[in-house]
Amino acid sequence: MRGRNDGGQNKRSIVLFCVLIVCLCLLILYFSGSNGQAGSAAFEYGTKFSRSLGWGSDGDGEEGSEESIFGTGDADDVKSKSFPVCDDQHSELIPCLDRNLIYQMRLKLDLNLMEHYERHCPPPERRFNCLIPPPHDYKVPIKWPKSRDVVWKANIPHTHLAKEKSDQNWMVDAGEKIKFPGGGTHFHHGADKYIANIANMLNFKDNNINNEGMLRTVLDVGCGVASFGGYLLSSNVIAMSLAPNDVHQNQIQFALERGIPAYLGVLGTKRLPYPSRSFELAHCSRCRIDWLQRDGILLLELDRLLRPGGYFAYSSPEAYAQDEEDRRIWKKMSALIERMCWEIAEKRNQTVIWVKPLNNDCYRSRASGTKPPLCKSGDDPDSVWGVPMEPCITPYPEQMHRDGGTGLAPWPARLTTPPPRLADLYVTADTFEKDTEMWQQRVENYWSLLAPKVKPNTIRNIMDMKANFGSFAAALKEKDVWVMNVVPHDGPSTLKIIYDRGLIGSNHDWCEAFSTYPRTYDLLHAWTVFSDLDKRGCSAEDLLLEMDRILRPTGFIIMRDKSPVIEFVKKYINALHWEAITVVDAEPGPESEENEMIFIIRKKLWLPEVGSQDSTT
Repeated sequence: MRGRNDGGQNKRSIVLFCVLIVCLCLLILYFSGSNGQAGSAAFEYGTKFSRSLGWGSDGDGEEGSEESIFGTGDADDVKSKSFPVCDDQHSELIPCLDRNLIYQMRLKLDLNLMEHYERHCPPPERRFNCLIPPPHDYKVPIKWPKSRDVVWKANIPHTHLAKEKSDQNWMVDAGEKIKFPGGGTHFHHGADKYIANIANMLNFKDNNINNEGMLRTVLDVGCGVASFGGYLLSSNVIAMSLAPNDVHQNQIQFALERGIPAYLGVLGTKRLPYPSRSFELAHCSRCRIDWLQRDGILLLELDRLLRPGGYFAYSSPEAYAQDEEDRRIWKKMSALIERMCWEIAEKRNQTVIWVKPLNNDCYRSRASGTKPPLCKSGDDPDSVWGVPMEPCITPYPEQMHRDGGTGLAPWPARLTTPPPRLADLYVTADTFEKDTEMWQQRVENYWSLLAPKVKPNTIRNIMDMKANFGSFAAALKEKDVWVMNVVPHDGPSTLKIIYDRGLIGSNHDWCEAFSTYPRTYDLLHAWTVFSDLDKRGCSAEDLLLEMDRILRPTGFIIMRDKSPVIEFVKKYINALHWEAITVVDAEPGPESEENEMIFIIRKKLWLPEVGSQDSTT
């Protein structure tokens, strides 16, 4: 009996093994068919292919690994890859701001603290490994400056804000287009008049908000569709328009489609990804923020971000309404702000403007035990990536206190004038000026390579994925573009230099997805970004998919990196529906890496149902 039972068990094992082999073969055929597209359910989690070859990890791999993920640059090092196309439901996927992920992972988040609007990135096994499709009937975006006022509805097929905010002139559904009259919650008759009114309240010359070049960078909190920031641009003022992916979904997507600088973020529990003393003006128009919560921690975050003498313009019922609840909030808010040493610069109609002190004198004269306290001496106000907010006042460094201000030149001179905070990084003015000159030459070369493919208005939204001092963006001053300058979170804190030049940007970790919608940038500049990723052990394949996600169809990538990196990326061109424009050796120079090359790429306009198609529109 025992012998017969063993024989039956062996037969069952063989049958089970054969069934498993057949299932595995069917799965392989399924995911390799249709040019890598797995039908309507064409998406898969993770970058299993890359990790199976030891190319990447979840970002916690050992730095400085001896074996490069890019090999030697030999054409046989990496085999061609194909990617499935994600389901249509993922056409607006933001991986680190995905509410479905929060539900699936059962994250326990405090909704009152807005933690559900903060970044929560998927672990490696939950990352999508597919191409984000554009919406059906997607069109090449309308060009700037027309795009400030009108966009294609097909590109962002959402009109609920037009209905919800119809009385405030946020946006208007106009057939195949969506129009933006320039209105907002507190400026129904236009952002331009509202901006001039703020300048008038501050007694700026000719009611010009730029204050003769001394007001350049603005943080617009709860920005809606960013009309405030859009209308600031004509005054040579640039705003970081900030809003969460909340009930007003797609507001930041509309802003970027319009060609207006914007970022998905929230005043929650973590510091915003900007260094201290970055903005001359913070603005909130009915931004629905509870400024009194947690000992005023959100106001204290604005305080960290404002420069000496910076302003906070606040348009909200608490500033003017007479009902009991609004008066109670106003009384408590005024008391808190007074203890923070801010003063009222002007209060008129529905708006109040506070001004931050120029030095530490007021902080030092407060009674002992006054709250909020000053931050501890060991606190680094420029350390921001994933750092919790603190309910404390960030005092000025001793030199800034003695100077009674930032010492910055007015715009546009500040773009090329070495800022005082270079000393924090032990960088000399000579090094700064040489860097500016070098990137001026590099950008001129880039544009000569792009010339056959671009017109003056082809490019509007640009991201410099490793911005250093922002000299790439500075070299583009004469072009009608804006640049999101991204500084790696684990490198030198050069982002404050970028803001001191009158530019904007964000800290980021390229082992994770960026906080933006798909199809929001016309050009990505990647200077040694992949080589840096190699040192950290993160997935290069994930980064390629992320770049494809945020790049607009017909948009460009300028990749400047070592030869093995370029050869590695070439293997993914067809899978990503990209077109190689040109590959050249980098310009010789003291800062150029050995074997550094320039690779110009263009993303094709493709739709899943018709395959890919070239477009040079």
